[in-house]
Amino acid sequence: MAIDVIIEDPRWEDAGLESLVARAADAFCARVGLEADLCEGSVLACNDARIKVLNADFREKDKATNVLSWPADERATPEERPPLPAPSFDGMIELGDIAISYDTCAREAEAADKPMADHVTHLIIHGLLHLLGYDHISDRDAEIMEATEVEILATLGLEDPY
Repeated sequence: MAIDVIIEDPRWEDAGLESLVARAADAFCARVGLEADLCEGSVLACNDARIKVLNADFREKDKATNVLSWPADERATPEERPPLPAPSFDGMIELGDIAISYDTCAREAEAADKPMADHVTHLIIHGLLHLLGYDHISDRDAEIMEATEVEILATLGLEDPY
């Protein structure tokens, strides 16, 4: 999967974000049935200050968060697994963009007593599922999304985060 990783906060380099994104994206594509070579997107690796601005601008929430997603197209289908996107005119599938905050991820990983890499992998998969139209607004949507996350994480040998 072609994912551009834009690193604004150098701590992400030390955390090995690019390899975590590649590993998560491959597992994601395999599980949902997308041909990885046809998919593209981006990940902005930032800090709490930057993600707080993005969260305020796009969600009207004036606080930092762990991960944000902007799907290339509206794909939500309430209470079922969203359909897979079709390739565009150039044969590629543009999934969208993700932003992830180092500060919040590090705090959450420490609070949960789990490796940062495992938590970040989970959040990248979570963000990728949002790009496909998965959501957790209703209880049923959350069940579907969380079950899919757990399935993908299991293929990577990672524990159920819920």
